[in-house]
Amino acid sequence: MASDRRSGGWRGWSGFFLVPVVLVSAFAGCGLFGGPEVPPPAPIPQATPTPEPYLLLRLKERRLYLVENEAKKPPDGYRVAIGQTKWPTPTGRFQVNELIENPDFLAFDFNDPKKPDRGRIPPGPNNPLGLRWIGFANAHGWQVGFHGTAKTQVLGQAVSHGCVRMANPDIVDLFPHVKLGTMVVVEE
Repeated sequence: MASDRRSGGWRGWSGFFLVPVVLVSAFAGCGLFGGPEVPPPAPIPQATPTPEPYLLLRLKERRLYLVENEAKKPPDGYRVAIGQTKWPTPTGRFQVNELIENPDFLAFDFNDPKKPDRGRIPPGPNNPLGLRWIGFANAHGWQVGFHGTAKTQVLGQAVSHGCVRMANPDIVDLFPHVKLGTMVVVEE
């Protein structure tokens, strides 16, 4: 039986024209056929992170500020007592490393902290740490921090052993705004 193939005609030439069109389409993309150009996706807006609140202690002012969104709270700051000349409050950048409500106090000899302790003073009105403790540094052989005091007549003076004394109502007000890791900036 003889082959039914025919040479010529449109079928023979269609492969000749179809192959280049397919190749060009593969390399040129759909733009060859006049399809609309798709714009790149719009960038997704990213939320700007809110800066973390931090504590700013200005030793010369004898004031402590809670800084939130670059605003000082309270605007006039909290009045504080700072370290005396022999035991100055350390300056620099620190982080809160301890938070205690109604702390107890371990009495020791500030002149020789290696001597045996003098005893524990439980939380209460006679406790020298007041109602709250916010530790942030080590200096002079002991932990330094912000703490309350019932003796508000010393506020505004340099009388402590490096710690920062605050009125009990002030430190109770400040305490919920602070967490472990909160930055503390202490400036002259």
